[in-house]
Amino acid sequence: MKKFRLVIALCVIVLVPCSFGATTGAPLIDPWCITAAQPLQGDYYGITSANGQIGLLSSREPLQVDKLVVGGLYDLYAPGRVNNYFPNINPLDILLTVDGTELRSGNLNNYTQQMNLHNAAFTGTFAYADKVNVTYTTVALRHLPFGFMTDVTLTALAECDLTVSNRHRVPDNLLEPQTFFSHIKNKANPFTGQYPSFYILTTTAQSPAGRHSLAATTAFLFPDSPAEGTPYTITHSETGAPRSHTMAFTRHMAAGDTLHFCLVGSIIASNIVPDTRNEAERLTVFQLLEGYDRLWMRHNNAWADLWQSDIIIEGDPQAQQDIHSMLYHLYAFFREDNAFSCSPMGLSGMGYKGHTFWDGETWIFPPLLLMQPALAKQMLQYRFDRLPQAQLKARLHGYRGALYPWESADSGQEETAPDNMYPAAEHHVTADIAIACWQYYCLTRDNDWLRTVGFPILRQTADFWVSRTEPDGNLLNLIGANEWNSNVYGGKLVNNNAYTVAAARTNLRVAAQAAKILKQPVTAEWQLTADRLHYSFLDNGLIAEHDTYHGEVTKQADVVLLAYPLHELTDKHKIEQTLAYYIPTVPEKKTPAMSKSIYATLYARLGLADKALYWWRDSYLPNLNPPFRVLAEFNGGTNPYFITGAGGTLQALLFGFAGLDITDNGLKQAYKPILPDEWTSLTIRRKGQKDIKITK
Repeated sequence: MKKFRLVIALCVIVLVPCSFGATTGAPLIDPWCITAAQPLQGDYYGITSANGQIGLLSSREPLQVDKLVVGGLYDLYAPGRVNNYFPNINPLDILLTVDGTELRSGNLNNYTQQMNLHNAAFTGTFAYADKVNVTYTTVALRHLPFGFMTDVTLTALAECDLTVSNRHRVPDNLLEPQTFFSHIKNKANPFTGQYPSFYILTTTAQSPAGRHSLAATTAFLFPDSPAEGTPYTITHSETGAPRSHTMAFTRHMAAGDTLHFCLVGSIIASNIVPDTRNEAERLTVFQLLEGYDRLWMRHNNAWADLWQSDIIIEGDPQAQQDIHSMLYHLYAFFREDNAFSCSPMGLSGMGYKGHTFWDGETWIFPPLLLMQPALAKQMLQYRFDRLPQAQLKARLHGYRGALYPWESADSGQEETAPDNMYPAAEHHVTADIAIACWQYYCLTRDNDWLRTVGFPILRQTADFWVSRTEPDGNLLNLIGANEWNSNVYGGKLVNNNAYTVAAARTNLRVAAQAAKILKQPVTAEWQLTADRLHYSFLDNGLIAEHDTYHGEVTKQADVVLLAYPLHELTDKHKIEQTLAYYIPTVPEKKTPAMSKSIYATLYARLGLADKALYWWRDSYLPNLNPPFRVLAEFNGGTNPYFITGAGGTLQALLFGFAGLDITDNGLKQAYKPILPDEWTSLTIRRKGQKDIKITK
């Protein structure tokens, strides 16, 4: 029998830079840095430097960003007639020309890219012929929600003439692009006659349907000459205007000379401020005045603070790096000062139109709640702010209370395309949101929050289930967590989907508990409805996915969710039987990653370490794409980064292997922890809390 102990430890987090270069013997796996040693070969799926508001997706091309994603920015365009994320102004191209030759991926030597997960810094290094060595690092600045920076150091190996250009690109879907170039001078010092002087490049445009105005501004910052501002003459070219324009400077380099410069900038839209051009320029000037050292210091400090919450696996270096990558993306897609949720792809791209689904509350929220409760709180604030729209949706469909949309964007209205069945029947999202509210209260015991935010959601969603349930206790015309479910006629709608029934019961139960805590009246119908709700059983005695289910292929876990996270199914023998029955119904490929992480969680709770490890690895390893091991939605998928899947895999660590559970009485080690043979220890480190360390 394995014995486990809890160890209380104190840790000081130090930012350690990633290392480049070859090593002797077997390659070392850095727990914080993912290296693409040959980014020009094979498939390339970029990795994102994000700060919870903007995401910068890496490019094969040196000194460029493939996409810039602005969270929460939508417009009504493209198929479906719903609000979508859209390609934005890209102001982050830097072009280097050496002796008349523009440096591109095809003419570089020793090209390497690397992502430092500890501070969201994406770094590339390369050489050109025998003339220059270049290192660049791009970050979405964590302390500035709409700010970014590329830090470049160039060393001349031989005498050469150098031109450095910054280009703004406007995608075809944006309307009315305009270009601006300004020279900003402060008043001269009357004693020295000197003044700081900067050049700024700005592009404005309208979103695809004209809903928003956008502005992006950049400027060169020279760390070695802060007093002078810009020591070079910057020229402006409108070649390609209004879809692109550039600013540039030149320098003659002697052998051994070093040039250090940064491109700093901001991007902002009218969903944040009405005067976008002026604000983008002001924010960029602020970065120039802050200066190089403070920009890096504040950015790094913000990330160091986040990493005071960490998960540490000893004995499996690759698993440790992968877990850091999942935690990094979890932290990178949220902010404490932004009451917004997250799409399944976060800030890595335009996947799922940037919409918020049940993925947020069921898969992403629980690990974020444990590791970063302040970030998790914002996900629920997003839902509370849109409670009136959920109430309107319920009323429009003839129900009471609040019915949350299946797909949500900025307004809180339903954003699923009208030719899609889901919004009419996939109502379990309403209960998922309520359950997340209860989990937040159970972990924080914040009665003020429960009174002002949590309970209003719990009350309205409970009232919805009362009105949604038939007098005989049936829940009719549902689409469950398994979106491939079908009725006897071949249609999608089924009755008494087990997951929806169990989630609704939980919603009703916790609403009553919250009312008692707050000394509010408990609606009698809540308990009566919970008692009437029911699901069907198969001939073998197991819970049926829905009334007419007979073993058909399923898209993803549904009934097994009744054991975790819903705690509706508690008998260990029944849980093991349910897993054995339903796992074969889910295909290996083309199905979402989260099912396997649930299997891992449950097998760990059953004490079956080998099965838990198998499914834990299978929940993400087949879904990784090169060269940065970015996570796709399913085995063979090409849509990373799938933060939903990462949330499931992290849950298996926290609520499976570590034995933790969010109970009505708070976070408990409710199950015996279990470690795979390959792991020597598992540590859950949470800021301000005692470490939970499990060792054999």
